[in-house]
Amino acid sequence: MAHQNTNLLKPVLRIDFPEKARLGRGKIQLLEHIRETGSISAAGRAMDMSYRRAWQLVDALNSMFSEPSVTSQRGGKQGGGAVLTPFGEELIRRFRQMEVTLNDALNDDLAWLDSNRAEQD
Repeated sequence: MAHQNTNLLKPVLRIDFPEKARLGRGKIQLLEHIRETGSISAAGRAMDMSYRRAWQLVDALNSMFSEPSVTSQRGGKQGGGAVLTPFGEELIRRFRQMEVTLNDALNDDLAWLDSNRAEQD
């Protein structure tokens, strides 16, 4: 008995680069929070991570590609801030589209797995 759509099982997209760099939903979520808040520290807080960890992830993202995903301005008269570059916006869009493609491609198999799972109490 196959289901056409399952919300119970979800594949998780993670791309491993040869240099041991990784791109996954956590970094993409961080970019989305930076877009929403205009701040690396606020984006980190939204994800329950320290500013240092958020900055490390932004630095890793900016080092992974030929263009940066985020630009930042140090504090000063108008305060600091961070904005996504056009590349960062495109990275989010493409990653989210890859997730949709992955879900669509695996939909039948996920439904089969779901229909054959042991009963959960």
